[in-house]
Formats: sequence, C-alpha cells, structure tokens
Amino acid sequence: MRAQAVFDEKGIEIKETVEARKEKIEGDDAWAILSGAREIVVGRGKKFQVLDPATDDRDEILRLCLGRTGNLRAPTLKIGDRVVVGFNEAMYEQYVQG
Repeated sequence: MRAQAVFDEKGIEIKETVEARKEKIEGDDAWAILSGAREIVVGRGKKFQVLDPATDDRDEILRLCLGRTGNLRAPTLKIGDRVVVGFNEAMYEQYVQG
C-alpha cells in the first residue's frame, strides 16, 4: 500500500503539496523543517526509527532523511509537532492518524 492509499483510507486531507522534483529542500532548509519538530519518524524499507532533533546528532538525522541527491526524502509529512519522512506501512499505521 502506498502513502496516498493510506491517506485516502484514513480520510486524511493534504493541506499543502510540494513537488520534490521541482522544489528542492536540501541541507540547511531541510534541517530547518526537521529541527522544528518534537520528533522525527523515519521509515526505510521494513523498518522505521524515531529521532529527537533536540538530542540526536544533526548529521545522522540528515543522513537518514535526505536521499542520494541531498534532497529531503519523499513523502515527508508535517503533522503537528512531528515530522514523518519516507514510507513504511507499519510506521503510517502508528504515526499517521486521520
């Protein structure tokens, strides 16, 4: 199941969409989004992890959240004071509420 299907299933309304191929969010701009969160949840493959930008290493957070091109990975969701990066079905079940 992909992210859009989860949003549709849970009745989640997307308030703003940024086309990552056209509008790059890299380096300090990505950190500005990530560092403002209470927690960052990053999904990769079948695993996900929860990070705290106040205490976890900035470079490690960026390594996990930026793709090979240096751009913030998609999808990235800002939900209240939480940022969810990447897609993992179990992560979405736990952290993305409708």
